[in-house]
Amino acid sequence: MARFRTRLTLLGSAAALTAGALAPAQLVGAQPAAAADYDWVALGDSYTAGVIQAAGDVFEFPRNGCERTDRSYPQVIDRDLGSFFELTNVSCGAATIKDVTSNAQVPTGRGVPGNPDPESPFAPVPPQSDAVKSGTDVITVGVGGNTLGFGDLLFKCVELGQGSGGVGTPCKDELAASIPARLTKVGTEYDEMLAKLHEKGPHAKILAVGYPTIIPEDTSKCRYNDIHQFLSITSGDLDWLRQDVLEPLNKTIEKSAGTQDSASFVNLYDSTENHSVCDAGKWVEGILDSDNKLTLVHPNAKGHLNAADHVTSEMLNAIAPKG
Repeated sequence: MARFRTRLTLLGSAAALTAGALAPAQLVGAQPAAAADYDWVALGDSYTAGVIQAAGDVFEFPRNGCERTDRSYPQVIDRDLGSFFELTNVSCGAATIKDVTSNAQVPTGRGVPGNPDPESPFAPVPPQSDAVKSGTDVITVGVGGNTLGFGDLLFKCVELGQGSGGVGTPCKDELAASIPARLTKVGTEYDEMLAKLHEKGPHAKILAVGYPTIIPEDTSKCRYNDIHQFLSITSGDLDWLRQDVLEPLNKTIEKSAGTQDSASFVNLYDSTENHSVCDAGKWVEGILDSDNKLTLVHPNAKGHLNAADHVTSEMLNAIAPKG
C-alpha cells in the first residue's frame, strides 16, 4: 500500500501545482475547490458489497437489503482516495450481470432460502448501471458469480457430498455437463454489460474486478465435514470447482474485458492463492466464520483490504497523466 500512497502524494502535488498555475490572480487566497475531481461508481455483487459481518458493519440505514459494509473494498478505497474520487457505491449482494446492466433487483438482505431476512421483503433497487453518468471517470465492477450460479453449485455440492466420506466426485458427475453453457452465458452477458457501461459513461475507465482464490490448489488442506470450510464437499469436487468453474470464470471475465478498449481486468486470484477458505490465514470465510456466523464463502475484511490495494493501483493508473 505504501507505493500507492506515494503515487497518491505525487498526483496530489501535481494537481495542486496545476491548480495554482491556472488560478486567476483574484482567486489567490480564496477557499480551494472541493478536492474530489474524479467521479467513481462501484458496481458489483456481494464480493464487492461486503455483505457478511466479517467484512464490517452495514452502514446504510434504513437498510435496502444490498448489505454494503464499511470494510468492503469500495469503502476502504473511499477512505484512502476520497480526496480524489467521489464514490457512488451501488453494489448489491446477490446481484447478477443483468442486475448491473438492466434489471431492477429485489435485494435479499442476509436471508437464505428457508430463512429469510427478518426485514424482508425489500423494495427493488434500480439497475446498477443507472448510477453511471456521462461524466463518470472510473467504474469498478465485480460480478459474474451469480450469473454462473456459483452459490447454487456450492450448495448442491454440499448436498451431494453428504455421506460420501469425502471420497469421489459426486458433484462433478452430476453437474459438469452444465458448466460450459453457464460460462458462455457469463461471457455473453458480460460483453453486453461492458458495452452498456461504455455507452452510459463514454469517457470512463472500466475496471473489471475478478474473484479471489477460494479453493486452494492443495485441497488436502480442506477438512471434510468442517463447517468453517466447505462442509461436505469432497476433495475431488473441490478440485473440479477450482479448475473447471472458478478459474474459468475469471478467465471469462478477463477475456471479455480484453475485448473493450475502455476496460481492463483486475486480477485478485494470484495475490490470494495462499489465503483460501482452507488456509490458516484465510481471506475468504467458509460456510460459517470462526464466530459461527453465516458467511457462505465470502471475503472477510482482510480479503477486501487486499482487493482495495489492487483496485487502488488500477484506479490511480486510470487517472495518471499519459505520455
